[in-house]
Amino acid sequence: METMKLSKRIFAYELTGFLAVIMIVWLDEFIDLPHKLFGAPATPINYIESIFETIIISALAILVIILIDSLLKRILTGILPVCSFCKKIRVDDHWIPIDTYIRDRSEAEFSHGICPQCAAENYGDLFDVARSKKENDL
Repeated sequence: METMKLSKRIFAYELTGFLAVIMIVWLDEFIDLPHKLFGAPATPINYIESIFETIIISALAILVIILIDSLLKRILTGILPVCSFCKKIRVDDHWIPIDTYIRDRSEAEFSHGICPQCAAENYGDLFDVARSKKENDL
């Protein structure tokens, strides 16, 4: 369900962007933006050229929307078997760390740290000493 909402939202952004580009093409044709903004020689309205540009932009929009949709379906669908304890992911018959799985399939890089709750649970007094020292340094 969440995947469908994300996909629809991305589609709406893409469509809005391409419609804005088409609108700019037509505004340029009617208002002659280079003439108004930069003092270029005035040009007559050329409907044929604007229709051709609109067709090209629409074809690119369809291509981009189809490609993005197929990529989203590949990325956001399916069930990943995850170990309840160590959070490794089963790929074929091998269990690999989740950060390795994501790094190998995307451009994401990982850095590790410890959240305050885990630090308190696992390091107890050491975490309290480090936190109070940091507060005293401020």
